[in-house]
Amino acid sequence: MSERPKPSVAAQDIDQLMIGIDVQMGGLAHCIINPGWQLAFTAGRKTAIHYVVRGYGTMRIAGFPPIDLTPHSMVIVPSMLPVRVEISRPAPSNTKRFDVSALEQGKVDEIVAGSGGPELVLICGYFETLYGQSIDIFSTLIAPFAEQFDPEDRIDQSLAAVLDETASERVGRAAMIGSLLKQIILAVLRRSFEEPKLWTQRFPIMSDPQIARAFAAMIADPCENHTTNTLARVAGLSRSAFMSRFSEVLGVSPLAALRELRMRRAANLLEAKMMTVEQVANAVGYVNRSSFSRAFRAIYGVDPTDYRAGSRPADDTWIMEEESSDADSR
Repeated sequence: MSERPKPSVAAQDIDQLMIGIDVQMGGLAHCIINPGWQLAFTAGRKTAIHYVVRGYGTMRIAGFPPIDLTPHSMVIVPSMLPVRVEISRPAPSNTKRFDVSALEQGKVDEIVAGSGGPELVLICGYFETLYGQSIDIFSTLIAPFAEQFDPEDRIDQSLAAVLDETASERVGRAAMIGSLLKQIILAVLRRSFEEPKLWTQRFPIMSDPQIARAFAAMIADPCENHTTNTLARVAGLSRSAFMSRFSEVLGVSPLAALRELRMRRAANLLEAKMMTVEQVANAVGYVNRSSFSRAFRAIYGVDPTDYRAGSRPADDTWIMEEESSDADSR
């Protein structure tokens, strides 16, 4: 007897998952590779995006089949995988090596391998798609994948606009870059979501519609009085099954994810400077300022008052403290 197909994630849940994404770009590079040369990238700590502006070549990633590069093709590469991009099977000596850790956020590097043309031109960057501070659905990728876009998709125009904004000093630059990048990443996600078989291969959360439903409910209203029990009911699972499957898919417990979403909402409100810290705490479900401040510091590394004043930690990598209770202290 053939295996029954898995149920698909509901369209409204997919919409909510896509709406809730924050896209943050690390470094960007404008890359030019000439015939007989290759450009070798070291492994990066973030997911990589490589978009072909013009030209033809080959991308090689150890352990995976080579990928043909053509105009308007895009390759998404999981973190911690080195990449080589080449034209015409170059000699080993004709290698331009680039350490991606040298890329700086907010700047665009120009990388050229060889000379003579006609060249292969790419825009390359490293990004995170975040819910909160640490939940990144692309971090679960185990294999690279390629998408072929058309000129009508205007991905190249969006990326060119990202480069222009990155090089500018205009007011609202960060917000504009984030908006442009989100359009690009959503175009990639839409391609994946249109083919159900690709969901489970690329994004584990799409292999579990019940967990996706509960997570979408958290994204839609993180300040609702959610508990593990209420979220398990949304998912239609027992409490233990829900906690196990949620952690397996997203890498954190349900309450840890909820806390991240609440603190992201709090950070946005603090940045707007339209509410006091006490009002922000109440808006995200806390009646106790000290509990709110403790939860905020655990994620952002600074007190809410300092964050509101414009202070940001030098290192934005923070590990959340797990709490044993079924809900945040309020």
